[in-house]
Amino acid sequence: TIGGFARLTVLDWLRLLPLLGILALLGYLTIRPFLPKKKKQKDSLINLKIQKENPKVVNEIDIEDLKSTNVCYCRCWRSKTFPVCDKSHIKH
Repeated sequence: TIGGFARLTVLDWLRLLPLLGILALLGYLTIRPFLPKKKKQKDSLINLKIQKENPKVVNEIDIEDLKSTNVCYCRCWRSKTFPVCDKSHIKH
C-alpha cells in the first residue's frame, strides 16, 4: 500500500534502488521508439539550396541599385528571397 511505502526505512529504500533502476531503464526502453527523433544532418546545414555548386557564395550589390532604404539583408541563409531577409530566421 501507499502507507507501507511511507513506513520504509532508509535501509529499505537502499535495498530497493537496484530494482527501481531496472524498472526505470525498462520504462525508458519501452517509450524510446515513441520519442521525437533528432534532426538529420541536412537540417543543421545553414545554406540548404542557394548556389550549392559553389564552395563559397559571394554576392555583390551596388548601393545605387537599392530602391528601398528599409531593406534587411539575410544572414541566416534561410530566406526564400535571398539576399533580402523574409524573416525565415524566426522559425529556427
